[in-house]
Amino acid sequence: MIDRYTRPEMGAIWSQHNRFKYLLEVEIAVAEVQAHLGIIPKKAAQDIKKKSSFNVERILEIEAQTRHDVIAFVSNVAENVGESGRYIHFGMTSSDVLDTALSLQVKSAGEVLIKGLNLLESTFKKIIVKEKDTLCAGRTHGMFAEPTTFGLKMSGFLAELQRNKIRISRALEQMKICKMSGAVGTYSSQPPEVESLVAKKLGLTPETVATQVVPRDRHAELMMAIAMLGAGLERISVELRHLQRSEVGEVVEGFKPGQKGSSAMPHKKNPISAENITGLARLLRGYSFAALENVALWHERDISHSSVERVAFPDAFIVADYAVHRMNDLLAGLSVSITHMNKNIELSQGQLFSSHVLLALVDKGLLREDAYKIVQRISHSLKEGDTLKIALTKDKETKDLLSKKVIDEIFSGKRHTKHVDKIIKRVLN
Repeated sequence: MIDRYTRPEMGAIWSQHNRFKYLLEVEIAVAEVQAHLGIIPKKAAQDIKKKSSFNVERILEIEAQTRHDVIAFVSNVAENVGESGRYIHFGMTSSDVLDTALSLQVKSAGEVLIKGLNLLESTFKKIIVKEKDTLCAGRTHGMFAEPTTFGLKMSGFLAELQRNKIRISRALEQMKICKMSGAVGTYSSQPPEVESLVAKKLGLTPETVATQVVPRDRHAELMMAIAMLGAGLERISVELRHLQRSEVGEVVEGFKPGQKGSSAMPHKKNPISAENITGLARLLRGYSFAALENVALWHERDISHSSVERVAFPDAFIVADYAVHRMNDLLAGLSVSITHMNKNIELSQGQLFSSHVLLALVDKGLLREDAYKIVQRISHSLKEGDTLKIALTKDKETKDLLSKKVIDEIFSGKRHTKHVDKIIKRVLN
């Protein structure tokens, strides 16, 4: 578990104590259902519900001898229950309780993660509304392309976040699985009715066909969805890192009093949050690869998946939760420099509007290829201090074709902002 990145609410869900708490919740539910069906005495179920408790240190002590954590857990609970303790884990195999308890754990962790995504979505919307008309240079290949607005730029990232929230919600839903079918999935030790009723009691769904374990494609889908979330956060981070470069300077991460950017260079303000999130996304991708490796187990099961999941599930949720909240803090404290955005638009010497000059010349009767060559020639011949707008009024091939009114309208930026409100509404709604 990556303690540095653990937020308390998410960390508590994946604590060792909480893991055993979910195991106990499953064991109690099974006992109640079995008593209802007459499989075990009702008094046994009552005792199990009333007296069941565990001690992590005692479980670890027993496990040191048995080298089996579930046996150690069941033994410790049985010690506390007394005579009726022999009915704990009755007719079950370890994976029945482990996989079902993991479903409950994931369900709780998913609720916390979704809550964080909702917060981040709200922060995005505030920036988009505030900056929807803030004109800035759009870039392709890292080079000036056409004007856009910072609000529109951010709305694309929000749309991706919304898709990732849907992916995660869907993956969480298919992980709400109860499995009580025994050693190789044949229900040889207890009837399918136990599984159905336990599932209903716990808010889960019975597995369609299980071996000794819940098929791991379910787990892989969830890890892939979390990895996709990480990739989306990384895409935002990379954009913000580029925009914070000294020679760009269009945004700046929040810098708190007393914060230092470098041990050697006092002037430094570095994009540390964006860089941090970029790194965390790499971890999330790694967990998804490990989860995919877990899908193919030997025959009805082996335990090669177990060691992976004990690390990957807590860490993936903890890292994703941390990354979401760190991104939220980054955006909430982000400083947007309209001055630098305008300066960079001017730095382009008006070439950001070249495509609309091309269209205007085509509209005046020129062949597209001829118009392209003219605009390219003028653009590539601009010297320091020149602008495309002025050059067009002086060039022999364009000065009589394009009126001042047409040129002013092209370079006003209005064409690039006229549909922004409509586009942004798609994500705000």
